[in-house]
Amino acid sequence: MKPSEGGSPAQAALPRNSKSSTPKSAAASSDERPRKVGAYAMQCAKCFKFRSIATQEEYEEIRRNFIEEPWLCSRKENVSCDDPADMEFDTNALWVIDKPNLPKTPAGCQRILVMRKDLSKMDATYVMPNGKRMRSNGDVEKFLEAFPEYKGQFSVSDFSFTVPKIMEGMVPGKSGERGSANTGKRVRNEDMED
Repeated sequence: MKPSEGGSPAQAALPRNSKSSTPKSAAASSDERPRKVGAYAMQCAKCFKFRSIATQEEYEEIRRNFIEEPWLCSRKENVSCDDPADMEFDTNALWVIDKPNLPKTPAGCQRILVMRKDLSKMDATYVMPNGKRMRSNGDVEKFLEAFPEYKGQFSVSDFSFTVPKIMEGMVPGKSGERGSANTGKRVRNEDMED
């Protein structure tokens, strides 16, 4: 990813050397890499420092209006651009970056992102209020036809299966860069459009 204007929404998988068995870790054995999101962060549009975001819900709320309301350190309680970054971009975690302005997960549903074992990309799945799993907009359409009681609660446009991109230099063999000083700075909005 290249430097950009306006900061970026970012997520990080659990640290690569983590052997945690917490629910956010997909590791089945000590040698398997974590495959689910372990932390949420926003990059300030002014100072470009990364700030941790406490929950997925808070992260999605910020991300859904990111272009209209770029995120600033001052939006986090008792934090300013003068404070040290909450986290530094490095290769101890697998960083991914979201497109801005994706819809917030509908109430009663859960959005799950899982990294493929080969680290080629992430897959998005929604768990519906009744426990059914959706992997595409077509699945959501079929779900709403089969369960019309949910039509008033949400529509197909409330779901996005767009997945975050893996930051450049994060996967060995995929890029010549390995977490250089410029890798974690800013991300251009046009990089997010494909």
